[in-house]
Amino acid sequence: MVRWFAIGLVAAFLATALPVVAMRWMDPWYSAFMLDAALDASRQGKANYKTDYRWADLEQISPHAAVAVIASEDQLFPYHTGFDFKSIREAIRANERQATRKRPRIRGGSTISQQVAKNLFLWSGRSYLRKGLEAYFTLLIEITWPKERILEVYLNVAQFGDGIYGVEAAAQRYWRKPAARLDRWEAATLAAVLPNPVRLHANAPSPYVQLRRDQILAQMRGLGGASYLGELEAPTAPPKAGGGKRK
Repeated sequence: MVRWFAIGLVAAFLATALPVVAMRWMDPWYSAFMLDAALDASRQGKANYKTDYRWADLEQISPHAAVAVIASEDQLFPYHTGFDFKSIREAIRANERQATRKRPRIRGGSTISQQVAKNLFLWSGRSYLRKGLEAYFTLLIEITWPKERILEVYLNVAQFGDGIYGVEAAAQRYWRKPAARLDRWEAATLAAVLPNPVRLHANAPSPYVQLRRDQILAQMRGLGGASYLGELEAPTAPPKAGGGKRK
């Protein structure tokens, strides 16, 4: 039994690790989150639902979009190894305070790396099993991918609307332009809808989205704009006021 258990563990590791390693160079043709959303739409009878997913290499994406998602979601992205434990602790405390309210606002502490792991390989929802698998895939991704690749995949699989995945699809749908031509304002607007891309709309921003967009623009300036992306290759020191909102 010990032998078969060990064989099973090795087989499970290879079955999960090999796709992660392969995706360092191979662009994902789909994601688990896209499949889950499509199946959910089918169950709800949404006949017009369609997945709009258009891949774009990092060089074909505006630097403003890259800085915007870092400013919004994970300002310490160049420096951590997949987990921001300070933000996780803060999220736990904030959620404990919200638990007694009628409409609690759940705060997340997930890094960009964790969101890539969740979107690519896992299902939506909250459970200890899913969080454990998310941590496992996050470690695999951080060990085998450079930061530029993690950011590239995130920008392509993140949801920016109902059935709209990736900044290329969002840029084409909302502004009729390629992702390479997104300006700071448009990039920050896309980042502002990330907490709830089905309810929040980049092409018709609510007062909340407008406020969040302006906050992200200020955070982008605070990070130094596009020059901050140089930290991905040669990180120096984390920003003093890090910690954007997380999903």
